[in-house]
Amino acid sequence: MAQSAQVTDQQPTLKRSIGRRVLLLFVVGDILGAGIYALTGTVAAEVGGAIWLPFLLAFVLAALTATAYAELVARYPRAAGAALYANRAFRRPFLTFLVAFAVMMSGITSASAAARAFGGDYLAELLPFGVPTLVAAWVFLGLITLVNVRGVSESVRVNVVLTLIEASGLLVIIGIGVSALVRGQGDPGRALEIETAGPAWIGVLGGTALAFYALLGFEDSVNLAEESQHPRRDFPRALFGGLAIAGAIYLAVAFTTSMLVETEVLADSTGPLLEVVKVAGLVFPPWLFALIALLAVMNTALINMMMASRLVYGMSRERIVPAFLGRVHAGRRTPITAIAFTVLLALTLTATGDLGDLADTTVLLLLLVFAVVNVAVLVLRRRRDAGDDRPERVEGDSARAFRAPTWAPALGAVVSLVLASPLTGREGGVYLRAAVLLGIGVVLYVVNRLVVGKVDTDAERVDARD
Repeated sequence: MAQSAQVTDQQPTLKRSIGRRVLLLFVVGDILGAGIYALTGTVAAEVGGAIWLPFLLAFVLAALTATAYAELVARYPRAAGAALYANRAFRRPFLTFLVAFAVMMSGITSASAAARAFGGDYLAELLPFGVPTLVAAWVFLGLITLVNVRGVSESVRVNVVLTLIEASGLLVIIGIGVSALVRGQGDPGRALEIETAGPAWIGVLGGTALAFYALLGFEDSVNLAEESQHPRRDFPRALFGGLAIAGAIYLAVAFTTSMLVETEVLADSTGPLLEVVKVAGLVFPPWLFALIALLAVMNTALINMMMASRLVYGMSRERIVPAFLGRVHAGRRTPITAIAFTVLLALTLTATGDLGDLADTTVLLLLLVFAVVNVAVLVLRRRRDAGDDRPERVEGDSARAFRAPTWAPALGAVVSLVLASPLTGREGGVYLRAAVLLGIGVVLYVVNRLVVGKVDTDAERVDARD
């Protein structure tokens, strides 16, 4: 046992090379993506012209959970994220597994939603002929898989380029909005109209749950904590700064969209921001904006499929799921079976749900994870204050650890559960889909435990005979 511990201690650690600015850019780039390009019209169908309101509420709610992540990263500056925090707080391996698996499945459902968005109005703007949405989605996932199989370095390079492109598209929309205001075009009053099928608060709550999808990604940045030069000092600033920048961009885009395009047109469109460009006339070519939007959608899918496949690979290496999911391609050195497993699920999901349902499933899974993280920070704080748990130190980072006001993670947990509840008007199919996805994880967990338990027992018998 002592020898094993010594070997573990001598293992090299990740290089702490990421500064505050790079971390900030990563947070912004991880948030910006398919959500704002694809779901603005869906949100309009929920609330009417006041599209900005659900995005504002989603930003506030994301900030509550961000306080929990900021405190936990300062305490445990490691790359395991929500699963690590759940494990430290509750010390239940099965709960830790469910948290990790829910994060992984949220990546797959997010990529599936992006695939459905790819096959919508943005693609139709570029092609002179029609392509069925499902066919386009499957071809899209095939292209993403090829990039993923080729290697992580190639995937990261593609991600950087696509992040810059998708940000430029949103700046184009904001520029169109500023120009319209200066010229007295559009109808700013429409952005204050709330029109819902039922009670206004239910419509706003449902719209907020959908808008939350566009702000997801900030939680992924915790996986860079182990490579950050000064996680205690830099991570809270980068996290809240990135959320603020992305939130401001989204509010400006939402206001511009509502001001220039009628609500009914937005609600019927799978390419809502393209409608803004068309109304603007020749300020920006619609075909070029459609291309930018498709690249933004591709970036979201690529990031999520990379994350999901690596999580499956990592869990297999830790003997949490069956070992065959951890096989690596001999030539490309990529987790080939994990990639195949995740893309098979994504292909199935795109055939069973539309854009709104898949985005809602992503939000539902992560809201459950956020509830666990918010409770975890309160549990760990009590343990720390009692002297039962000490924070991990990082050499050269002597800054005072961020401590969230107690009400923030407490309210964050409550809000996460409320948004995950049927009060939002979420369809039952979304809950069923999430349950089936988590059920797949439970089956893998149980089967693996039986197999690993048998292997361990056989090994003990061999040792006993020897």
